[in-house]
Amino acid sequence: MIMNPLAIIAAHIFALVLGPWNIQFNEETSVLTLKNTEQNVSIEGTLTFESGDQEWQIIKARDAVPQRLGLLNKNNDVMGYITFQQNGSRLEMLVAHRTRQFYEGVLKFDGKVRFRETSFACKTQASTSERVLFLAAGDGDSLLNDTLFAPEEDLALQLRSANLTVSSEGSGIYDVQMSGRIQESAEAAFVFNIEPHYLQTRYIPYYSPINRTRAPKAPTGWMSWNLYFDKATAEDNLAEARIGKKYLQPFGMEIWHIESWQGNSDQLPVSNFYNLNLEVNEKQFPEGMKKLAEDIRALGFRPGIWMAPFGTGNDEFYAEHKDWFLHDKNGVPMRSWNGKYTIDPSNDEVIAHLKKIHHIAAYDWGYDYFKIDGMSGSGAHYCAHFFERPETKAAMKNPNCPDPFERCVRAFREGIGEDRIFNACQGHFTGPEPKYADCGRIGSDIVHPNQPVGWKNLMDQGGRTHNQIFAHNIVFWADPDTLLVNDALTMDEARLSTVVVSLPGQMMFSGDKLAELSMDRMRLLQQALPPVPDIHPVNLYPIFKHLPVWDLKVRRPWENYDVIALFNWTEEDAEIGFTAEEVGLCPETEFVAYEFWTNQFVGKIQGEYSCKVPAHAVRLFAVRKLQANPQFLTSDRHVTQGAVDVKAMNWAGSKLRGTVELIANFPTTFRFTVPEGKTFKAATASCPKVKVETALEAGGKVVAVKLGSEETKNVNLTLEYAEN
Repeated sequence: MIMNPLAIIAAHIFALVLGPWNIQFNEETSVLTLKNTEQNVSIEGTLTFESGDQEWQIIKARDAVPQRLGLLNKNNDVMGYITFQQNGSRLEMLVAHRTRQFYEGVLKFDGKVRFRETSFACKTQASTSERVLFLAAGDGDSLLNDTLFAPEEDLALQLRSANLTVSSEGSGIYDVQMSGRIQESAEAAFVFNIEPHYLQTRYIPYYSPINRTRAPKAPTGWMSWNLYFDKATAEDNLAEARIGKKYLQPFGMEIWHIESWQGNSDQLPVSNFYNLNLEVNEKQFPEGMKKLAEDIRALGFRPGIWMAPFGTGNDEFYAEHKDWFLHDKNGVPMRSWNGKYTIDPSNDEVIAHLKKIHHIAAYDWGYDYFKIDGMSGSGAHYCAHFFERPETKAAMKNPNCPDPFERCVRAFREGIGEDRIFNACQGHFTGPEPKYADCGRIGSDIVHPNQPVGWKNLMDQGGRTHNQIFAHNIVFWADPDTLLVNDALTMDEARLSTVVVSLPGQMMFSGDKLAELSMDRMRLLQQALPPVPDIHPVNLYPIFKHLPVWDLKVRRPWENYDVIALFNWTEEDAEIGFTAEEVGLCPETEFVAYEFWTNQFVGKIQGEYSCKVPAHAVRLFAVRKLQANPQFLTSDRHVTQGAVDVKAMNWAGSKLRGTVELIANFPTTFRFTVPEGKTFKAATASCPKVKVETALEAGGKVVAVKLGSEETKNVNLTLEYAEN
């Protein structure tokens, strides 16, 4: 009798359908295929089991139970089973002993996942003992990643096993290795869990991806309030802009933002400002806001404007529109942070007026960037909280209005239009702001009114970044408030704030009096520009403490490397460090490190590293896999140490060749290793007008190459070495 070949093949194929999961295992090839038909996710690879030094065969179970695989030992006995459990889009693979047939072994899966093209690997399992905030530029891989996330769809694929490695191939394809040990008292388990609306159902109910046509990268700029407070004039703003044009615009600063321009706005509190009728403070802005926007554009910046439109301090405007405002049961106007008269958001006339004034500021005056204040904040004096209170709802024209705050936020977007940038100041990811705004001012004011910046302010800035950075570059660009680097802070404190703001790729707005900054302080602002547009969070959950280690994993075509920050948030000097395992690196691999702020060549590290960090300070290390040949170490252009200005870098023969970006009239120093057995000979640039200076450092182990150009351009750089 001749067997049908298809029947023979079928005899070796295990097939099972559980909900949206199609499961297939070929016992001859050991290939396991898992397909989720609802979400179009495919997982395929080899499934093996090893007991001691023997590899057992995985087969279809030999009994009448159709929904499990068997573990077949070398004596041809089925010793255990692999079962599949499904609940919705969650699929579990469980391995169990067959009664008392004790043995140990390791179940392994080595395969590929085909997910969404714009997805990235991340971490969704939080731990109370974690010490590291993870970030990634591009497909930055970590041995600790456990989830794939597609931000356009808010879709997560969680992977769980005792040992897990996820590596990005690009274009939504990932290498996945999973393993788990079976012991007498333990069962191995692999979990594949697909969750639609992952962040929406947990933290961000109005989840909406960033509109990258309108805001392709984190906005940058300067604003007056933190040093001038409510006293800045039009000429003050323009004088600062002229300095910014020279020192900051070449590095990527785009917006010049005007604060406290309203009538009666030259004296706090904000509740007294004339916020709703576009009346301008003529003493400080005598030529009006339209002319100021034109002057800002003439300097090469985009004009920005601050609005606080939930209330007003204008008695005359209130008297003319009394029914637009909220009153308590005794008829007394209800006061909020935005005004001694607070708007009634349930009134359609109010909503129409909000649209009108924002449309005028955008299309008549010409402002591109709107920071709209008084939103969610942290208490009842801000309007998201205020409008929710029972006594406030009772005072509304329509007490049953279901979404009073959202009506306002939607009106702001409709007023400024679809082509303007909207920063929700004191906006929260838990409210409607992500649906309508491009940016969220996650931090509180970096200074208190008419006071200098201090350490407590930086602690708050750091804490709020920890807490909300998981939404950054997903639903909005995070704004941690301004980066201040003036002499009210020590240099260590100013450097720490620079890292907090810029290492995650957050918005960078300066707020110092630029003419008063020393060049080393101005350099900090330059090193924070521009925000790297492809940096995204890896911990996809809020963190409620100050972590001592931040790890940015950078993936570029020419190299993958880490930028690791060690923070001392305390009042005393401290020894702070990390292990390779906790930053997701291989402990057996040798790395080379360089510290950015102190220009210290650390040299080779393996397994772990620590150093003394002063109080209120940060140390920032570029950590790269050690190579036997000369390699790039660091650049002083940007805190990411190569992610912005290095375009290519490779070693061939006796030469290290790279392409780097130079900023006109602002020299950059690039540093490279000089390994044992080699001698640095010379560095040359492709453009003869580029000035090249070299110096040996760290006892000849490092060569510093300083390049200066009169034009902003990409330059090919060649370093030549010789054998000793």
